[in-house]
Amino acid sequence: MSDPQSTDFRALAEQYWLGQADLANEHHPVRVSFPGGQEIAPGLLFFKGVAAISVVDTGAGLVMLDAGTPRDIDRVYEAVRAWRPDAPLVAAIYSHHHMDHIWATRRFDEEAARRGWARPVVYAQSLLPEHFDRYRKTQAWNNAINLRQFIGRRDANPRWPVDFRYPDVTFDRDLTLTVGELSFEMHHARGETDDHLWVSVPQRGWLFPGDLFIWAVPNAGNPQKVQRYCEEWGTALRAMAACRPGLLLCGHGMPIVGVSRIEQALTDTAEYLESIERQTVALMNQALPLDEILQRVQPPAHLADRPYLQPIYDHPQFLVRNVWRRYGGWWDGEPDNLLPAPRTQQAREWIALAGGVAAVLARAAQLQAEGDLRMACHLVEMAALAEPGSQAAHAARTRVYAARSAQELATMSRGIFHHAAESSREGRRDFLSGQITGMASGGER
Repeated sequence: MSDPQSTDFRALAEQYWLGQADLANEHHPVRVSFPGGQEIAPGLLFFKGVAAISVVDTGAGLVMLDAGTPRDIDRVYEAVRAWRPDAPLVAAIYSHHHMDHIWATRRFDEEAARRGWARPVVYAQSLLPEHFDRYRKTQAWNNAINLRQFIGRRDANPRWPVDFRYPDVTFDRDLTLTVGELSFEMHHARGETDDHLWVSVPQRGWLFPGDLFIWAVPNAGNPQKVQRYCEEWGTALRAMAACRPGLLLCGHGMPIVGVSRIEQALTDTAEYLESIERQTVALMNQALPLDEILQRVQPPAHLADRPYLQPIYDHPQFLVRNVWRRYGGWWDGEPDNLLPAPRTQQAREWIALAGGVAAVLARAAQLQAEGDLRMACHLVEMAALAEPGSQAAHAARTRVYAARSAQELATMSRGIFHHAAESSREGRRDFLSGQITGMASGGER
């Protein structure tokens, strides 16, 4: 990877657009961070952490748009103070409640108290505090699912921080904040979350979409998180394009520069989301079960080569499942799954019919050798369920899921399959089960 200290963000943004940056690995928009900020336009300091953070000098104080993770607290403060030593942070805007967007006001609050300034006013959509409360209630659960989603976080602190900085001002649909000569026009739009907002600064032609644009297939289907909203997301993207901004400060990844490029990126992403929802609902209206719908819905073929619509974080099938969940509930339409027998009992019956665990594992190995990892996963899962103490079953499960993880492009599916492999390395199906037991209540990512 190139030296983060010397990487020119505008040059890297051009590589993103031309499809020359390896967004699946070296420059993954969600996983890769850079330690410093850069003044990407006059009066605009841009940081690329896990998520993007922007600080605007209005001439009458600084305004922060999104606030990063706990790891960003010190680096953002120190970089801002090197850039503008004496300009107070007067406001911050959270695009939504996720844990990679809400922390870096901390030292500015402390500074305000120390220097006798007014504390920065934090703005958010009115549903955001409810999500902070939800995180407090489900801290152990959310810690577990994020350890499972992101490879390499197994040794992370199991008690995620929940000492949130709640907003001072909330609004329902629209709110304009004016600081100096700049207007920060905030608009509510359900998308990745129900409390999401996007911000336009019309005097400068800047637009801050939060996670409504992330340089990847939109995070509209995450299998372990709460409901997403494809249709409204698409509507918001089209509204943003209608503003005709010249600089798009994406929620993850590098900015996009130029009115025509931004319009293309936003409207293409809207079309992608709208197509997934339209296809899914049409098939639901034919009373098809979820399994058949999952096989039949396909993203628009003419968008397949867009560098900003690759399935490197979420997976198109997960988007279909979220549309189904929204309009059709949790049941998948299969009658035997409505009030099922325990999975362990089902596994024992199938394994017995197959002639025992050894026969099933032999077939799983054959399927893996043939490249059919999907079916091999089903078989090793049944084997491990039927005989949870079987070393052979767990060894096979480790091999199959490790291979499945290695070939997955989407962060979410790769992380879950990796988790399954690591569980069986320890001789059980879920190595997080012990961590989640007995943890204090409290938040997610």
